[in-house]
Amino acid sequence: MSGVDGSILCRFAGKADAATVGELFYRCDLHYWGDKAPAADAMAAHVRERVMAENAAVEIVLAEEDGDALGFATFTIMYPAPDLGGQLYLKDLFVLDRARGKGVGLILMRYLAATALERGCVRFDWTAEENNPRAMEFYAHIGAQQVANKVYYRFDGEALRRFAEGD
Repeated sequence: MSGVDGSILCRFAGKADAATVGELFYRCDLHYWGDKAPAADAMAAHVRERVMAENAAVEIVLAEEDGDALGFATFTIMYPAPDLGGQLYLKDLFVLDRARGKGVGLILMRYLAATALERGCVRFDWTAEENNPRAMEFYAHIGAQQVANKVYYRFDGEALRRFAEGD
């Protein structure tokens, strides 16, 4: 799938893209976490060892212009979903600052929607941070419905460890 001018293309990332994915993940963390982001070399190792591992349940789509990566989306297909279909769940959508406002996010979202349909999914879901008004505006602009009857839960850090250990 390409953009309006045909210069932005999306494709699935493979193991050969580990360095590119590592750099994009690092830039994403810098954008959201600033100096709390892991170091670039730690992110690169994480991508090689975990994200691109054979048993990783994540797929990555890259958006590129002339071979230059501008952004990514990570997702998984989950079951069960209504009507014997699947649910494409978007974990992250990120576009580099220099590429924002060029339609890259829209191109990635449409690519994922087409992927969902090709794989028999009946839903395409994701979450957004309430403190990210730009994302909220983007999702409203593309016509996505906000799901008001769902509540998001989480265990993390020490609470995750305690729960797993039965404390």
